[in-house]
Amino acid sequence: MTQTERRLYLIQELLKEQPEYAGLKIPEDEDGQKRLLRSLVNIRMPRPASPDFLAVQDAYLKEEIRRKGITDIADLQPVQDGVYLWQGDITTLRCDAIVNAANSQMLGCFVPCHGCIDNAIHTFAGIQLRLACAKLMEQQGHEEETGRAKITPAFNLPCRYVLHTVGPVVRRRLTEKDEELLASCYQSCLELAEENDIRSIAFCCISTGEFHFPNEEAAKIAVRTVRDYQKGAKSKIHVIFNVFKEKDLNIYRKLLNSVDFSRGLV
Repeated sequence: MTQTERRLYLIQELLKEQPEYAGLKIPEDEDGQKRLLRSLVNIRMPRPASPDFLAVQDAYLKEEIRRKGITDIADLQPVQDGVYLWQGDITTLRCDAIVNAANSQMLGCFVPCHGCIDNAIHTFAGIQLRLACAKLMEQQGHEEETGRAKITPAFNLPCRYVLHTVGPVVRRRLTEKDEELLASCYQSCLELAEENDIRSIAFCCISTGEFHFPNEEAAKIAVRTVRDYQKGAKSKIHVIFNVFKEKDLNIYRKLLNSVDFSRGLV
């Protein structure tokens, strides 16, 4: 099957699951089809799918990610020993694990084509990720606490695992509790990574954007927590600070140029 044939097959199968959209016309253009497919995936509740559907979906997603271009950690230059700064799409990064800024339901973003990282990761990992998260949450029996972390396979992403953490939502003004909870997100992910023999982890800018944590303060906490963990635990884990916006790139560049990870100095 070509990518177009795969995309149309997936759209048609997903529409069959949603009787209310039975009369929906499939766009003729590629961009319109991609938006419709992503929207249908985003709103789909966690449930199994047929082997045929998964085979086509997996082939489609792997090819889409390949076309976007995969970046391997081996091709990155560290800014310091074991510490990297990389600007780009985290769903195209090949390392042991990437971090997803999740919500307390831990099921991904249900808003069609939303711009959050949670939406992107679930979209390109495939529908298996939402089902895996749902099983974890069913076992847990309650929503995920802020500052904790869970691990799942990455399915169709180039990385091996996704670590899901719920960052604090800043309301009106930043509090000391917000700062403690954000630090806990990074600490929990690092500890969970070590427990699962993960040697490289990419952190997104947790709690910034939709959760309104000030970018510069969030970056300071991220860098400080990673530095303290690497120093205190004598950890050899490689950490990538992944940014998407130019604003965050400039913040992290400035911070990382002022930090000595080996000596714990700022």
